[in-house]
Amino acid sequence: MLNNKSILITGGTGSLGKALTRRIFQEYPSVKRLVIFSRDEQKQFQMAQEFPKTNYPAIRFFIGDVRDKQRLVRAMNGIDFVIHAAAMKHVHIAEYNPQECIKTNVTGAENVIDACLETRVERVVALSTDKACAPINLYGATKLCFEKLFIAANNIIFRSLSVLGKLISLERCELIVSSIKSDLSRVPSTTSFINFLYRLLVYSIFASEFIIEL
Repeated sequence: MLNNKSILITGGTGSLGKALTRRIFQEYPSVKRLVIFSRDEQKQFQMAQEFPKTNYPAIRFFIGDVRDKQRLVRAMNGIDFVIHAAAMKHVHIAEYNPQECIKTNVTGAENVIDACLETRVERVVALSTDKACAPINLYGATKLCFEKLFIAANNIIFRSLSVLGKLISLERCELIVSSIKSDLSRVPSTTSFINFLYRLLVYSIFASEFIIEL
């Protein structure tokens, strides 16, 4: 599915971005280009040591911020698929810096959508959070706005929950692999959302597989 395709991951230097990168190279060795888009040069430098270009010739590192639409447009030139994972995620930091959170999570989402439309990206997967459901804090509220924007743009929302940087939740039920079905059967589901999204607790390696399948 992703062989000979170009993919861009916003916030690609995070734990999920790294898991996605590893999974993509494992499952799709003929991927044309994988662009890691993030604003942290140190994290990009560190990730480049994990994925050296000598072993991963398709990888590209692109410094940029989702707040900068023109930079996104340039980065998305020739891109087929976008995974939007960039966000301000820490609840207490968002409360103390509300304007910055809104700029990244809401305005940033608008910029990603506009850039995708301008560059004719084929498909976008946007990563959200369980906190967007009946939000009681600013982070959840910005992610609710984020979801509304992407739903209006007719894209799929994937809600995720980060626990100690290791766990991810919520995926389309039909994509659950048989090997972990029994382990997840006791986890309660939440609201019906898009293609009957279920809230499930899974490791990030499984989440990366699910996201790619979208």
